[in-house]
Amino acid sequence: MEKRFDGREESAIDPGLPIIDAHHHLFDRPSARYLLEDYLADAGLGHNIVASVYVETLAMARPDGPQELRPIGEVEFANGAAAMSASGNYGPCRVAAAIVGYADLRAGDRVAKLLDRALAAAPDRFRGIRQLTMEFPGEAPWRFVTNPPPSGILASPGFRPAFRHLAARGLSFDAAVFHHQLPELADLAGAFPDTTIVLNHMGQAMALDMSGQDRAEVVADWSKGLNELARRPNVVCKVGGLGLPFWGFGFERRADPVTYLELAAMWRPYVETAIEAFGVDRCMMESNFPVDGRSCGFVPLWNALKHIVNGASAAEKTALFHKTAARIYHIDPAALPSCPPSQPARTPPPGTA
Repeated sequence: MEKRFDGREESAIDPGLPIIDAHHHLFDRPSARYLLEDYLADAGLGHNIVASVYVETLAMARPDGPQELRPIGEVEFANGAAAMSASGNYGPCRVAAAIVGYADLRAGDRVAKLLDRALAAAPDRFRGIRQLTMEFPGEAPWRFVTNPPPSGILASPGFRPAFRHLAARGLSFDAAVFHHQLPELADLAGAFPDTTIVLNHMGQAMALDMSGQDRAEVVADWSKGLNELARRPNVVCKVGGLGLPFWGFGFERRADPVTYLELAAMWRPYVETAIEAFGVDRCMMESNFPVDGRSCGFVPLWNALKHIVNGASAAEKTALFHKTAARIYHIDPAALPSCPPSQPARTPPPGTA
């Protein structure tokens, strides 16, 4: 499925608002390529993206060596891209100012060696790990996922012994689940109150191919689970990922350009539910690019998020678009120059991570 390049003609809303993009990917695969120059091209289209958080997709893992240590390759890759960006030779936007790598937490205590090696590989940027733990019966969602996760990860014998090693190193856990798994994640958060858990994509209400009463029940379950999870103060929420097909909006099937007003009209109830549940100080906005590019362009995506929270105060917008991400991922805002608009460069089709 090709990335949408529409929306470049839209002007950025509130172009001076500093944004730390709390979630995006870089990778180079036979079927899809999205690297530093591609992200910078998107980031330079009008919004003030001052920095970003790189999140794992199992890209650039080492092809050999102990299986549990192979994810170090991705941390090295992301740190290299970050070092290029930090040189200033590619503009002022600081890409991958924080890095979320991969670890297989089913490994139990053996994960400690990987975490220590990752911290040594990127001591100024490595902030935590993500392991996809999404589960859903049937084939429907998995056609959109390059590497579907095995089932039972959260309940595996090694998961919680491994999870204990995160807080000791000041590392967070990025959680990717579907809505029916939110109670399981809440239980994990309650068991580890000293570990920061970052909910990806607002907990993804799995409403793909649903309508009517079935969709209403899913959304109700998602809202209930999200609000219950938000009672755990160690959980924060990434607001975005709404371009993923799982939500069932259907924008990925559109042949014509999708505008920010269309996105905002569909996304508003979900964004407002998440922000109301967690509060602005525990919410951070994300692009999830290039994956959300299935549904819309980079400019309309950020325009839609800005439009939805247009009535928020300046302080609230600062928290949502900048401050929360800086705090959670230990990014120094004072060290971040602005990222002014630039001419768009070539951007490839997105991956499906």
